[in-house]
Amino acid sequence: MSESNLRTELFNYHLPRELIAQQPATPRDSSRLLVMDRGSREVSETVFSAVINWLEAGDVLVINDTKVMKARLFGKKPTGGKVEVFLLHSLGDSQWEALLKPYPKGGILLLGDGLRVQVLEKTERSTFVLQFPSPEVAVEAMEKWGKTPLPPYIKEPLADQDRYQTIQAKVPGSSAAPTAALHYTPELLQTVRDKGVHVVNFTLHMGVGSFRPIKTEYVAGHNLPSEFFHLPEETVAAVQQAKRQGSRVVACGTDAVRALESAALTKEFRSGSGWTDLFITPGYRFQVVDRIITNLHLPCSSHLVLVSAFASREFVLQAYAYAIREKFRFLSFGDATLII
Repeated sequence: MSESNLRTELFNYHLPRELIAQQPATPRDSSRLLVMDRGSREVSETVFSAVINWLEAGDVLVINDTKVMKARLFGKKPTGGKVEVFLLHSLGDSQWEALLKPYPKGGILLLGDGLRVQVLEKTERSTFVLQFPSPEVAVEAMEKWGKTPLPPYIKEPLADQDRYQTIQAKVPGSSAAPTAALHYTPELLQTVRDKGVHVVNFTLHMGVGSFRPIKTEYVAGHNLPSEFFHLPEETVAAVQQAKRQGSRVVACGTDAVRALESAALTKEFRSGSGWTDLFITPGYRFQVVDRIITNLHLPCSSHLVLVSAFASREFVLQAYAYAIREKFRFLSFGDATLII
């Protein structure tokens, strides 16, 4: 079967509902770690804090520094009907793309203590374009009235909203957390640095497409939403140095994979900012990434397809069967995998 004809059902598996983690591990680095060795096709398990055993001096660990916005707002229509607003990203000119529930028929929304926001149009992605009075007002509304959004499969509220932020989070703009990085503590990162590993950052603002399974019959028919990313010069320099000296580039998260590989699409790995719609599927030839740290992903998701491109679909499903049998915790607050 050619790579373009891969059926989405090939990436399906049964995920028991009770294995979907509802609360994060405490401390962060006490999560379990499933190590997947592509060479031997063997899996083993340990605790996440032991990830340092697979990192060496000269390696580069690349971590997303995006910060989840307080993008979930509650408002109402002038007629009194309630509306939930999920701001996705700024479109410029005081306009934001957003999800609205229930779908309004247009007109005005009232947020907070009466802030008037105009619904301009519905997009082909079933999102809406909202017009705020000014760019600053949208940010102020989130800070004043907004809630940190959690993935739809997490049903329990968080006592500490910061547990859905990574310790590296500093650049607001994401609709979802880069969950592979949730496992790090300041102490663990310092231990990594002390070993001679270069810890560098980039920014990729993640959208709600992260939560949506592929619905098309064939994987190639899936439209993966674009996401904004910024790759700093110092990160590019560290990656280039690692490549020159034969060290490894370790991507923390599928978001890191997507940003790093997007920057190499022109065959000249370079710094910069832009939007990426790169959809990594089996058959893709990786240019930058040597190892991946990530979580355990939803069936038929773009994230599962990406790791299958890196480690093969058969091996990934073998590892997932082990994780289910051994009752690993899945998805955003779940356990981690290291693919070597």
